[in-house]
Amino acid sequence: MTAVIFVGPTLPAKEVAQHLDASILPPVRQGDVYRAVQAAPSAIGIIDGFFEGVPSVWHKEILWAIEQGIPVYGSASMGALRAAELADFGMIGVGRIFQDYLDGTLQDDDEVAVLHSPAELGFQPLSEPMVSIRATVERAVEAGVLPAETAEVLLQTAKAMHYHDREWKAICDVMDGQAGMSDFSDWLPEGRIDAKADDAREMLSRMAQQGAPSHINGTPVRVEPTLAWRELRARVDGEPAAGQAVDHGILNELRLTPERYAHLRDRALLGLLAGEDAQRHDRQPDRDALVQQMSAHRADAGLPRHADLMRWLEANGLSPQDYEALLASRASIQSAISARADALNAPLLTELRKCGEYTDLRDRAARKARAVTDPGPKNGPSADRLQVLLWYFETRLDQTVPDDLESYAVSLGLAGRDAFYELIEAEFLFCQSDGDPTGS
Repeated sequence: MTAVIFVGPTLPAKEVAQHLDASILPPVRQGDVYRAVQAAPSAIGIIDGFFEGVPSVWHKEILWAIEQGIPVYGSASMGALRAAELADFGMIGVGRIFQDYLDGTLQDDDEVAVLHSPAELGFQPLSEPMVSIRATVERAVEAGVLPAETAEVLLQTAKAMHYHDREWKAICDVMDGQAGMSDFSDWLPEGRIDAKADDAREMLSRMAQQGAPSHINGTPVRVEPTLAWRELRARVDGEPAAGQAVDHGILNELRLTPERYAHLRDRALLGLLAGEDAQRHDRQPDRDALVQQMSAHRADAGLPRHADLMRWLEANGLSPQDYEALLASRASIQSAISARADALNAPLLTELRKCGEYTDLRDRAARKARAVTDPGPKNGPSADRLQVLLWYFETRLDQTVPDDLESYAVSLGLAGRDAFYELIEAEFLFCQSDGDPTGS
């Protein structure tokens, strides 16, 4: 088998493939190296890994892979950290960041940590790693762009920030007015260094040149079968069979209610087709769309606090990455619906005829058209928009008014917020004239 590379925000998968024929996997987390060894890869390369939210990769997994005769390389980010910690036990570290951790120049995990987008958006980095800030500032000083005194203050400023907030714009805004910062800001777009990407490329090149080394650095350590290690292996080994058995049982319970099964099957098919459509047209949901879907889901499911969401994920057997995929699926469905809003009208009318609701809705629409054009209601006091909104959502639907009415309107196949106001205002006036103020 080819090598396995765990990578995320440091390098795009396409660039990894240019350097090395490898199976490219998302950032490593606990259990992933053990899983990878099952396929007997020629080598394992660790670039990125999760630092928070999910358990990090165990040292013991890496040692066990080395014990099986599989070379394990590390560089740039989580890979550099683990390689520095396990260099004496056979892990192969590559790059300056690894060397800095190995000799103690770097010690903190946050030096390589970054905020990144979800898997569906390709793990795009959304903040700047401290190691790249240090390398960039060092180059600027050497080039005479930034005075040493300002450089020292800049590094202290960046280091004091949470790694989520480390962006060049934010750093430069704080440093505005300091000596040399104007020239540095102008130089930065061309002069900045991506230290993690440089080290990752070096590791991939070395792996491509060496292939599978005939020996492993250091002396492989025998992994003791501790209780924790046995539990991890048992959990990973049992995941597919146990998960499939549970899922099969759940679906059998659902099949006992045929109408509910058919409804959810159709929803699942919609999600599947929408996902395929998004891939075919390279139309993946952006971060704003995912955040919007998460806000809507948390509101619908009654999960106001982060702790509530974490409990919900655990109860539903979902990891944060699984949840991101769920949100991406919802966003893809919404995108597919919006793109075909006009084309859906005729099929919707067909479905109404099939289920026997067409004639009732047709007659109600005709009565409403007569009522809202009648001189009486038309000449009466106009309805206040806020009043109509509160009536429709809180009285009629028993829910709060959505934060984003524009998106809500589009989800109903309307042109936008104004068209939605017209829709519910007509309903409000009709219900008042019909003697049914609640619209029940």
